[in-house]
Order: sequence, then structure tokens, then C-alpha cells
Amino acid sequence: MMLRAGTAVTCLACRSLLSPRMGLRVGVPVQKLHPLSRAIHHRYSNANAQRTPHRTAARHFTSLSRLPPRTHKYRYGGQGGHGYQQHRTFWVARLATRLLKLRYLVLGSAVGGGYTAKKTYEDWKDSLPDLSEYTWVVPDFVWELSEQIDLEKLASALPELPDAEELAKLIPDLEKIGENFTFLKGLLSTGMGLVSEVNGASGLRLLLESPADSALNAPEAPVAAATAATTAASAESGGDKQYKKTSDKEKIDQLQEELLRSQMKYQRMLERLEKENKELRKVVLQKDDKGIHQRKVKKSLIDLYSEVLDILSDYDSNYNTQDHLPRVVVVGDQSAGKTSVLEMIAQARIFPRGSGEMMTRSPVKVTLSEGPHHVAMFKDSSREFDLSKEEDLAALRHEIELRMRKSVKDGQTVSAETISLSVKGPGIQRMVLVDLPGVISTVTAGMASDTKETIFSISKAYMQNPNAIILCIQDGSVDAERSIVTDLVSQMDPQGKRTIFVLTKVDLAEKNLSSPSRIQQIIEGKLFPMKALGYFAVVTGKGSSSESIDSIKDYEEDFFQGSRLLRDGMLKAHQVTTKNLSLAVSDCFWKMVRESVEQQADAFKASRFNLETEWKNNYPRLRELDRNELFEKAKNEILDEVISLSQVTPKHWESILQKKLWERVSTHVIENIYLPAAQTMDSGTFNTTVDIKLKQWTDKQLPHKALEVAWETLQEEFARFMAEYKGKDQDDIFDKLKEAVKDESIKRHKWNERAMDSLRVIQHNALEDRSITDKPQWDAAIQFMEETLQSRLKDTESVITDMVGPDWKQRWMHWTNRTPEQHVRNETKNELERLLKLQEEHTAYLANDEVTTVRKNLEARGVEVDPVLIKDTWHQLYRRHFLQKALGHCNLCRRGFYYYQRHFVDSELECNDIVLFWRIQRMLVITANTLRQQLTNTEVRRLEKNVKEVLEDFGEDTEKKTQLITGRRVQLAEDLKKVREIQEKLEAFIEALHKEK
Repeated sequence: MMLRAGTAVTCLACRSLLSPRMGLRVGVPVQKLHPLSRAIHHRYSNANAQRTPHRTAARHFTSLSRLPPRTHKYRYGGQGGHGYQQHRTFWVARLATRLLKLRYLVLGSAVGGGYTAKKTYEDWKDSLPDLSEYTWVVPDFVWELSEQIDLEKLASALPELPDAEELAKLIPDLEKIGENFTFLKGLLSTGMGLVSEVNGASGLRLLLESPADSALNAPEAPVAAATAATTAASAESGGDKQYKKTSDKEKIDQLQEELLRSQMKYQRMLERLEKENKELRKVVLQKDDKGIHQRKVKKSLIDLYSEVLDILSDYDSNYNTQDHLPRVVVVGDQSAGKTSVLEMIAQARIFPRGSGEMMTRSPVKVTLSEGPHHVAMFKDSSREFDLSKEEDLAALRHEIELRMRKSVKDGQTVSAETISLSVKGPGIQRMVLVDLPGVISTVTAGMASDTKETIFSISKAYMQNPNAIILCIQDGSVDAERSIVTDLVSQMDPQGKRTIFVLTKVDLAEKNLSSPSRIQQIIEGKLFPMKALGYFAVVTGKGSSSESIDSIKDYEEDFFQGSRLLRDGMLKAHQVTTKNLSLAVSDCFWKMVRESVEQQADAFKASRFNLETEWKNNYPRLRELDRNELFEKAKNEILDEVISLSQVTPKHWESILQKKLWERVSTHVIENIYLPAAQTMDSGTFNTTVDIKLKQWTDKQLPHKALEVAWETLQEEFARFMAEYKGKDQDDIFDKLKEAVKDESIKRHKWNERAMDSLRVIQHNALEDRSITDKPQWDAAIQFMEETLQSRLKDTESVITDMVGPDWKQRWMHWTNRTPEQHVRNETKNELERLLKLQEEHTAYLANDEVTTVRKNLEARGVEVDPVLIKDTWHQLYRRHFLQKALGHCNLCRRGFYYYQRHFVDSELECNDIVLFWRIQRMLVITANTLRQQLTNTEVRRLEKNVKEVLEDFGEDTEKKTQLITGRRVQLAEDLKKVREIQEKLEAFIEALHKEK
């Protein structure tokens, strides 16, 4: 460009247009001019040889011009004396006249000369063309760079910084850059021209001319070229014959090639300046603790905005308050290049990649901002990924893929859960983008059946925001008719007021398409039914996942430099490259933010007022505790209840454990040990049977049953304390949470396996001990046996009563009758009781002939009975008979302790069953004591630890807390907290936004 041409570029041809006395100085040597300007200068010089220079037309004689010489014939002429006397006589009058005449001459000359000079300058200025329409020749970056960076201020501030000498080595000559920007901006904005009066200037006019379209719309290249060609032909009619023979098409091609070369040259110059400026900005950002805060404000501004969007993404909108804050929504067909475009904007390959398969499975919100280092970070993590290191990039891609897969529920392919990521780096345009899953037309194998509809609903949810900027990505390498996303975008934004269309893979499109004009139709918005605010064409690499961002940029620049699309005028320079795209999207994003953010803040302010009014009316005496605060309160209460378990006395533990353990094992002791052993004929066989059965029971069942009892006792005591803790200050809103914590803690708790082995040894030793040392122990064993037998006898009587039905007294008093089955059982019972009365020492089982006899006796009385019913009835009757006899035997053994001490020698009384129950009772006492020690010393602490772990897990699980702490009060407090937070963040963002303006 003309940045290196100095502060006042002009040529000698233009200097010849001015008179040397007109007061306008232009002093730039020809050798410093652009080659194109020198060529114009020489053509102008040749043309001047054939026609009158313009400066002759500006030569007007005025009072300022030199007067012709006067002759003094009267002073020394022939009239000598008289003339001299007259001269002497009126010399005073003549002197006064001359002085007055000189005053009028000076005044008139000044006025007339000034007017003439002004008119001449204005005529010359009006003859120059207006170059304000040709600002598109200069890339947009120049204007933005000159507006955003005050180079004079920065140059004056640099010497005050520490290490100013080292910093000066890293930056370019800011004074020269400022002069170049000032000259170029003034040249194109005020309409200064250098070629309007030159016959050969038509070529440059063609180079600069373009229709007055929008900065984002495609040019009417063929019309502009034809107009320029016609102008050139008419202007060149007086030129030499060789130039006339050249066809219009060749002139157009030549000028377009020259335009491309100039643009590429200027583009390289701008890139070099941008690189130098990026290094300067990086140094300045690193020095922000020394007092340079401007970039710090800009960096934190987008972070503030991103925080607001993060809060809104978790906010369940009520009171018709919806999230209408702007963000850039990136949509496109699957494998259209959405992710690649986003990576080029972020200047790092941060997303997982796959060959043709769906990789984006959930929305990814990327907050782009400027910073001294190129890093990335997740919203919920403190780890920074250094994007300049390949290992960190690989780790970041892997983490994004893991988060996507984790967010997808079982049986689904995509998820609506948003992954929030921030990327910072030097020169990155500030904005917030959301990368959505690619739109598909067909559900393939391995996908959920509703994948297509889910992607459409997610895309529509983001695009229906009236302030969202839709970045529509279209694959240029496939047929346009196969596009799905364009129809979807046209439905959401019919007028195209917030849509930017991006055509990717233009290199493949140019190679494959037989008619490149089809690309022009796409970029001009004539091929698709959708409308857009702007159209861009980009190249995002050769399709290799190993390509770096720099290599992709170089490839993109090389492609467009040699592309016929740009050379033939089908595309404008500002419509190509991802760099121009990111600049345009960033400008559009911030424009939309400034237009809508205050309106959103007012909406949330009204919502906050409604929520606060509802809380005051419904819960006037309660604090506004949200779900997290309520959870912390409940957590403290539960931990206090767990600590209360340590206050249970050892006596209470042992009493409960002993009682529960005997309830659990009594049936086995009576049915499987005592009754079978009691059927033996002598004491030796009884003791042998008891020992064998006790050993088997101890080895297989007893320790496990004991631990079950201990664990259940611990649970019951824990639940009892939680229930007793509930008082007038207890909040019912915690009941669900406490129950879930209790169940989960018990589920996680596992008794120490070593305890079972040690308990087995203790129980075995206790049961092997037959020695009763004193009479109180003997009486205690008898009492324990009597209580057990009476309890069993009572249960047996109840079973028999249910079998035979009510007796005659109950039938008369309660007006009830027996059922036919009860009648049969009653008759069977009477027959079996007669048998027992005849044979009191009968065994526990009936013989077959006895069953037959009973059945025939009943048939003789007209009662049909089944043998199974007879045996079942006999079992209960014999059980009652045996228990009654055993209770009678207990009374006899009350005085048998003396005989026990003598081992029942010379005595007909045998009390081996009393010894058995004493062994059982002692085992229960020892087991209860052992379990109590294990509970108080180990298991209570482990349970407390489990409760803490469960509470910590529940505290980290937002979904779990939402399920367990519910109610309108909780939801209202949650909404109120969110709305306040959103409003505060919005107000802070708006304040920072106004400061940046």
C-alpha cells in the first residue's frame, strides 16, 4: 500500500498544476512514490508535450501582478522649469495622493488576489475525483488498526515503561506508521486524487472503481468492469495507435492482475505490521501491572459477558424472562467444516476430529478473548491448557471428547448439555461462539432413532433467540441442493438480519465445479432461498488433522492469491479468508450486544421484583436459603445425629443385641437342636447330639447371624436418634434428604470380615463350656428356659386354635362358627389327643399304621380326612405336649443344682436341658458384649465416616440435591438467587461496556 510513501505523497505532475505563488507546498521526490504513481507521472509528462499545461489557465493578472515599467518624461523632460516648479509647488498634495493610492492598491491587490487564488484552488480541487468510494481497496484491518491504536500516545508512553530500550527493539517505528496511517486515511476519506487530469489515468480509475455496495455484499464485478472499460476506451481515444489496438478485455485483465498484485503486496505489508503489533500488544498486556489497563478492561469485558451466559444456561426461566442475550451460533450440515472455522477463529485446533463421523455431540460454548498467552480453560476447572504445546492440545481435545460422551445419556447420541470453554490469546477477536452438533438428514446405524429431531430442536432453541448471530456454514465441495441447514436457517431468520453465510472448502469447489460462476451465485445470495447479512468464502486446510493453524493460513492465502475467483472479480478481497470473517463476526457480535444488553437487564430487574414480592408474602419470617445453603444446614444436623450414637451406654447396647440375637436364633435352637436332642433315650446321647449340632451351627450360621443383628441394631439406633432429634425447630424439608443419606450410608457400610472370624472362635468357646459355677447361674438358666418354652407354647396354642377354630364358649359369645376344614381338624385333634393320653411317652412322629387307625376311626364317625392333615395336626399337638412336659421338668430341676455338681450320680433326675440353655444364654451374653465393643470402637466411627462421604457426594451431585430438597420455597429461593446474580453481572458488564466506549 501507500503506507511507506511518506506523509504527503504527490507527484511532479500534480505540482505542475499549482502556481509557485499559491502558497501550497508539496515536496516529495518522485523516487519515493509507488511504481504505479511514477508510471502515471511519466505518462502525464508525455501528454503535456502535446497540450497546454494547466498552470497557464491559472495565470490571471491582478493587482498583485507586477506592473509595467513607468517612464518619467515629466521629471526631466522638455518643460523643465515649469514642470519642476509645479512639482515643487504641489509636492505635498502629490505625496498625499501617492500614499492614498498605494493604500488602495495594497488593499485591492490583497482582496482580489486572495479571491483569485481561492477560486483557482477550488477549481483545481473540484477537478479531482472523489476517492471516498474506493476505501474498499484498503483492507478493513487498516482502518480498525488506526482507530484502535493511538500510536502517537503509545510512542510517547513507551519511554516511561521499565526496560524501554528492550521494548523499543521489539516494536516498529510508530511515528512512521502513524504518519502512513494518517496520510492513507486522509487520502481516501477527503477525496485527494493524483490522476484525474491525466489522459492515461483511466487504467487507475478502473483499478479503484467499485459499486457502492454494503461492506459485506458481493460486488457487481462484470458491470463495474464493463463500465470501467468503456471509460478507459473513451479516455484513451487520443492515445498512441499501439494502445488503441489493444482490446478492452486485455486491458481489463491487465488491470485486474495489477490490482491483485497490489492487494497481495499490501496484504503482506499489513500482515507484517499486524505481527509486529501483536508482539507489541503481548508486551503491553504483560506490563499491565505497571499501569497499562486499557487491554485489561477489554479482556475482562468478554469474561463478564461469558459469566452471564453461563448463569443463564442453568437458569430455569420463569415469569416470561427469557435469555435473549447475543451469542454467535455456529450451525451447519455434518462435516461441513463448522469446527474447522471455529478453530481458525480461535487460532488453535482444540476440537476432537473424526473422518466423516459425528464428533460434536453436545453444544460447546467457546469464549474468545485477548490475552498475553494462548491458553484454554474449562469453566468448572482451574487447569490451563497451553495451546502452543501439542501435548496440551491433545489433552484438551481428549478432555472435550470425554465431557461430550459423559453428557450423553444411555440410549442417546447427542446431548443438550453445554460444555463451557474459554480461549485466550494475543490478537484473538473477542466474542462468544456456540458450536452445535451438525445437522443430519438420515439416522445411521448406531444412532438413537430420535437423533435427527434432537439436533433440530437443539439448533432451533439456540437460533430462536432474536439476538443470536447465526453463522451458517455451507460445504462448498458438495452440491448446494443437498444442504439442509440453509432451510433451517431461513425458517429462523427469514429476513437474514442476523445471519452470516460462510462457504467452506472453496478450493475443492473451484476444482470440482465446471462453472465457477455458481460460487459467485452462492456468495451473492442468489442460489439459496435464505438471506444473509454477509457472505464469506474460506479455506480451512487440505483436510488433514495434522495441519497447523499457520500452515492452513498460508495455504488459504496462497489459494486466494492464485484463484480465478478473486482475479475475475467473482469475489471481493474483504469476503475471503477466515481472518476477515472473524473481524466481521466480532463487529456484528458487539453491535448486537450493545443494542440488547440493557433491555435484558431491565427484564431481569422486573423479574427480581416479582420474586421478592412472592417471598415476602409467603415466607415473611424465613431466610432466603437456596438449595445449597439448605443442604449445608441439613448436613450439620445429620452429623450431629451421628455423633449422638457415641452416647449410647454399653448396657443398652448389650441388652438390645442380646434380645435381638435370641429372637433371630431361638427358632433354630428349639427346632433344630433342643427338640431333636430331647427325643434321645439317655443323657449321653442328648449331650452328643447337642454338641454336634452346636458345632455345625457355630461354623456355618451363628457368626453371620450375629453380625446381621449387630448391623441392624446400629441402623435402628441411628434411625431412632434421627427421629428423636426432630423437634419444633426441625424443618420437614430435610426428611427426604436424611432418609436418603441413612439408606446410602447403610448400603455402603460393610462389616469388617476379620470380626466374623474372631467372633466365631469366641462363640465356639462359649458354647463348649458346660460348667455352671453357682446357684444363681443355675436359676438364671432355668428361668431363661422357662421363658423360652412358655413363649413357644403360647405360639403353639395359637396355631392349634387357628387350625380347629373357636371353641364352644367363643361360638356362643361371638356368634362365630367353624369352617368345614376347621371341623375336620377339630375331629382329628380330638382323636390324636386320645392317642397321646394313652401313650404319653410317644415319639415325635406317627407311624403309618397309627395314621391309618386314626383315619379309619374318623371315617367311622363320618369324617373324611387326608393323611397329610393328620400328620400336620399331630406335629402341633405333640409340640404342645412336649413343651408342657418340658416346663414341668424345669420345675423339677430347680432343686437339681446339687445333683448337677455331683454329675447326677445316684440320682434319677437329669437336667441336661438346663445345661444346654445355660450354654446358649452364656453364648448370647458373650456375643452381645463382643458386638458392643466392635460397634462402639469401630463401626460407629466407620458409619460416621460413611455418612460424611455420602453427604460430600450428594453435595457435589446437583441433580441429587434437586431430587432430595424440593418444594416451592426452595425453587423460589433458587430463582431469586439466580436472578439477583444475573442482574448484578449484567450491571457490572454494562458499566464496563460504557467505560470501554
